[in-house]
Amino acid sequence: MSGRADAAAAADQRRVNRAAVRAGVWVGVAAAAVVAIVTTATVAVMITASRPDRRPPPPGGGRRSRVIELDLIVPVTVVLGILGALALAVLAGYAARRAAAPLAEALRVQRTFVADAGHELRTPLTTLSSRIQLAQHRAAQGGDVSGALAELRRDADAMDTALTDLLITAETAGVGRDDRTAVTTVAEAAADATAVIGPRAAERGIRIVVDARDAPAVTATRAALSRALIALLDNAVRHSPAGGTVTVRAAADGRRVRIAVADEGSGVTGVDPDRLFDRFARSTAPAPAPAPGEGRSRGFGLGLALVRDIAVRFGGEVRLESTSPRGSVFVLELPTAGRLHRRT
Repeated sequence: MSGRADAAAAADQRRVNRAAVRAGVWVGVAAAAVVAIVTTATVAVMITASRPDRRPPPPGGGRRSRVIELDLIVPVTVVLGILGALALAVLAGYAARRAAAPLAEALRVQRTFVADAGHELRTPLTTLSSRIQLAQHRAAQGGDVSGALAELRRDADAMDTALTDLLITAETAGVGRDDRTAVTTVAEAAADATAVIGPRAAERGIRIVVDARDAPAVTATRAALSRALIALLDNAVRHSPAGGTVTVRAAADGRRVRIAVADEGSGVTGVDPDRLFDRFARSTAPAPAPAPGEGRSRGFGLGLALVRDIAVRFGGEVRLESTSPRGSVFVLELPTAGRLHRRT
C-alpha cells in the first residue's frame, strides 16, 4: 500500500498546489482590475469636474489651462479607494475559499474513511468473535478445531480485502483505477457475504437463501460487491425475527443486474425513504431481541450509505423497493459486465 499511498499523497499535493496557483492568479488579476477601474474612474471624475482657468492667459498666448477642485476630487478618490479595497477583500475571500476546497475535500474523505472503516470492520469482527468462541468450546471438549481455524483465516482474509478496497477508494477519491473494467459475479460476492453474516444469522436461526446462479456478471470488483451485500444482509438479519428467512435474488433486468435482498422484519419507519441512504440515518423500527448470549447490535446508520457509495462508484443505484410490517425489500442494481466502460 505504500506505493499507492505515496502516489495519492503526491496527487493531493498537486491539487493543493494547483489551487494555490489559481488563487494567486485570481488575486493578481482582481487587484490589477480593481486598480485599473479605480484609476480610470478617478481620472474620469477629475476631467469631468475640472473647469477652465478664468485667470488672464499668460503673455504671448498659449493653451488655456484647466483647474481641478480638490474639495470635490479628494472625497471622490477616497470613496473609490474604499470601494476598491472592499472589492479586493471580496475577491480575495472567494479565491481563498477556492484554494481551501481541496483541503476541505481531504478532511471529508478522511472522516468518511474513518467512519466507513469502523462500520466495515465491525461485522467481520463480530463474526470472528463468534468463530473464536466456537473454536474455544470445541477445544475445551477436545474436539477438532482445524475447520474453525480455516474459517478464521478466511474471515481475516475477508477483512484484509475489505480494508484494502476501502484504502484504495479513499486514496483515489472514490474511484479506483480498475473500476471501469472490473467484472465479478453476484454468486461469488453473495457467497463471500453469506460466509461473513452466516454465523450471526445461525445464532438466531435465520436462514439466508441465495438465488443468483443465472445472474450475468456485473461491472464491480468482488470486494466492493461483497461489502455491499454484507451491509444489506447485516441490515436484513438485524431486523429479521428469530427463525425468519432473508432472501437474495439476482437476475438480469435489461442492461443491468437486479439484486434484491428481502427480509421478514417490521419494515422501515421513522425515516424518509429519500434519506434512508444518508449517513447516520436510521429507522426507528425496533430490532428483534437478540439471541441468548448475543449482545444487541448497535446500528450507526452507515451500512446503507456505504451500499449507495458502492453502487454510485460502479454506475448503479440502490433503493428501498418496498416496506411493510411483513418485511422490506432493498434493490441494488449494477450494470452488466462491460456496459460501463463501453459507454465511456
